[in-house]
Amino acid sequence: MKFSNFFIPTLKESPSDVKMRSHDLMIRSGMIRQETSGIYSWMPLGFKVLKKIIDKIELLHDDNGINQILMPTIQSSDIWRISNRYDTYGKEMLRISDRNNKDLLYGPTNEEMITAIGKQYIKSYKNLPRKFYHIQTKFRDEIRPRFGVMRAREFLMKDAYSFDIDNVNGESTYCDFFKLYLKIFSQLGIPIIPVRALSGEIGGKLSHEFHLIVSSGESEIFLDNKLLNQSFGSLTLNQILNLNSYTDEYFKNIENKKNLEKFTSIELGHIFLFGTKYSSSFNFYIDSEKGKVMPYMGSYGIGISRIPAAVIEFSNDKDGIIWPKELSPFSVHLININIDDSECSEFCEKLYNEIKERNIDVIYDDRNERPGKKFSDADLIGIPLQIICGNAYSKNREISFLKRFNKEQINIGEERVMDKLLEMTGYKK
Repeated sequence: MKFSNFFIPTLKESPSDVKMRSHDLMIRSGMIRQETSGIYSWMPLGFKVLKKIIDKIELLHDDNGINQILMPTIQSSDIWRISNRYDTYGKEMLRISDRNNKDLLYGPTNEEMITAIGKQYIKSYKNLPRKFYHIQTKFRDEIRPRFGVMRAREFLMKDAYSFDIDNVNGESTYCDFFKLYLKIFSQLGIPIIPVRALSGEIGGKLSHEFHLIVSSGESEIFLDNKLLNQSFGSLTLNQILNLNSYTDEYFKNIENKKNLEKFTSIELGHIFLFGTKYSSSFNFYIDSEKGKVMPYMGSYGIGISRIPAAVIEFSNDKDGIIWPKELSPFSVHLININIDDSECSEFCEKLYNEIKERNIDVIYDDRNERPGKKFSDADLIGIPLQIICGNAYSKNREISFLKRFNKEQINIGEERVMDKLLEMTGYKK
């Protein structure tokens, strides 16, 4: 994509009302635009990051046999009355009425709806286990929306739901989702920490949250710091249940609080096994070899739209965002600072087309702007690798490669540029 065609409305000055670094950088880099309190539009640059997250989540869910569906944002109040949550959920639920005075709501979550779907279509134990997921906008009327998309009222979420024949199989599915989440976050380049958590109003006794440790986080977790360097992917269910890591709320209820260190963090995912709480409310039975039984259910959420903000909190400097390669909206940022030099522009155009032909995601700054503006925008946007064509090319046909995370710069002769690019980006020749 050429910068002249790609809409990136960068800002030089920070908005006056921002409190977190990620909010500031997402606004200034043109990733998001606030429409009203706690509600944002995702602009082209921000949406590219969201798409990367969504694509990875979809790929790994599909690989694990989890069926993708799409449930509506607007739900009937009837199913929430069946679960007795319509009046108890709180003011975070946005309640509305249609022209026929039917009570509706903007869904904050989907346990009720997926249970109603399961009851209609799942009749026998032979249909189990069954797992579904969808990616949809949610709305929770936060009393104090703040920190940009980190705590917004409208947000994008991946939520999955499982149906199993009994608790043993439900726990096995829960363990599978636990490991799936570790894999998702790993492949997104996010060093996640799983912690025991309370189930809250969702219900059930088995629950974990997935946190990214950052100094600016609004959550507090307690853990044995040995876990900071641990790989969790090979854990058994019993080991998962006995992880020595806890949310603040859970920590208050445990007896052995020795050798646990407090960290600030950002929650990015939450999984629950709530058993028959909703199948019981909905009088949802299936046929089994032992007669009629209620399915054991679980739910598994990832806050997609807060992931970019969390990663920015984790990885930035005074000049802007530093994207990990897994989440960067582009892999390469090609910068032509001598637009008026025909040879430099011709080289950049040729290189740009060669990069595209190799299916490497590249943004080419072809604007007729001063070099300072191009460099500041490049650092603000934070693409991992900058390739700069400027005075060195005019003098001795050299191109500069600059790594965004440490500003390390090397010069390469024009004949070696593509080989070096492939080496630094990890793409195959």
